[in-house]
Amino acid sequence: MSIAQAARDLGAGVAVFALAGVGMGLGNIFSTLISSVARNPASRPHVFGIGMLGFALTEAVALFALLIAFLILFA
Repeated sequence: MSIAQAARDLGAGVAVFALAGVGMGLGNIFSTLISSVARNPASRPHVFGIGMLGFALTEAVALFALLIAFLILFA
């Protein structure tokens, strides 16, 4: 294994490290969503849309991190 291949593999691993933050963020979003609906069920229509927007934006970060890792490995 050459030094360039080792650096490429290390860079891809660091890029995928962002997925740990995404997992924690998604857990935080949904735990807060469930907690807020459990406290006040009437607020569900308003809170659910905001929770789904947060989910989509957080999941986009995961897709970007995965894209960067694949670009590092295969480009």
